[in-house]
Amino acid sequence: MPKAKVTFEDVGVTVTVPAGTRLIEVSEKVGAGITYGCREGECATCITKVVSGHEFLAAPSVLEHQVLKDNMAPRHHRLACQAQVLGGEIVVRPG
Repeated sequence: MPKAKVTFEDVGVTVTVPAGTRLIEVSEKVGAGITYGCREGECATCITKVVSGHEFLAAPSVLEHQVLKDNMAPRHHRLACQAQVLGGEIVVRPG
């Protein structure tokens, strides 16, 4: 199974996770500052900046795309509760 390295800039932690893991799951385990409300991709509290490695995340679902659009999220921002890692190296930070 492919693995990915995810770095959380706010806490300076890098972890290796299996492909298919959602960013919010990793954030919770390492104590990163990504907040969330619903975990369902609807409330947008977990909007996260993908500093690098956005190409190593699964494409946003129709729901995620709409929520990001409705919240005027800048380019390379994702919902941590929805963004799944595919492999490679990814660097993120809250908001």
